[in-house]
Amino acid sequence: MSGIIVVFDFDKTIVDCDSDNWVIDGLGFTDLFNQLLPTMPWNTLMDKLMLEMHAQGKTIGEIKEVLHRIPIHPRVIPAIKAAHALGCDLRIVSDANLFFIETILEHLGIKEYFSEINTNPGYVSEEGRLRILPYHDFNKAPHGCALCPPNMCKGLIIERIQDSLSNNGDENKRIIYLGDGSGDYCPSLRLRERDFMMPRKNFPVWDLICRDPLLLKAEIHPWSDGQELEQVLLQLINKITSLDDESSQQFISSDCKMQTLSVTAHEALPKVLPVRS
Repeated sequence: MSGIIVVFDFDKTIVDCDSDNWVIDGLGFTDLFNQLLPTMPWNTLMDKLMLEMHAQGKTIGEIKEVLHRIPIHPRVIPAIKAAHALGCDLRIVSDANLFFIETILEHLGIKEYFSEINTNPGYVSEEGRLRILPYHDFNKAPHGCALCPPNMCKGLIIERIQDSLSNNGDENKRIIYLGDGSGDYCPSLRLRERDFMMPRKNFPVWDLICRDPLLLKAEIHPWSDGQELEQVLLQLINKITSLDDESSQQFISSDCKMQTLSVTAHEALPKVLPVRS
């Protein structure tokens, strides 16, 4: 193994859209979604929509067919395969759901490249309908993070990964984290000096980081599309493999520095971020 853990978000990072919205739009439930959206949490809403789809005769096979058509940049799969071939431990931390993610990864032929998928539970019930539940049961045990939506704190997941590395004597391993949404900001703050954050440029996590890049200990390496994702990721992997662990220094992209200059000194980060990542 290379001593590198690559953590991917899923929606708008591996695939090029939001998988929940892709299924809702693809099966004709956009109007109902928009009607119910203001009334309940996202995961509760998705579970409700799956119930309604089932009641109207939509099958699991039809849901899979829609997921098989989800857009993905042609360089993302080669990037994943190359990182795996170089010995990286690939994982997913996503606010989508397990059924959608596994269905897409299996269709693309890349599920086997990931050692771990951290996401909201999604499974087919005995009645034959899809159930979607929150990762954290916020009704019983709130995670307590003001930066994250109630159903998932990705920062806690990153901390668990870091703790497991320490417990296994692998604390020298480095993490590369790729994400796009506001939910990816909290885990970016939990990364260490030896780690690397790859925010998708001009997406919510990029905007939040650029308010004050110095809040991050990890190096910041932005990307804009699948081609740049591949280039930056493989360059980082090659860089890490040749780095002396003691000589790692923080890097902040010049683009991010320029954007930071436009933010006034008194502007503070929001205490509560949008629900979806």
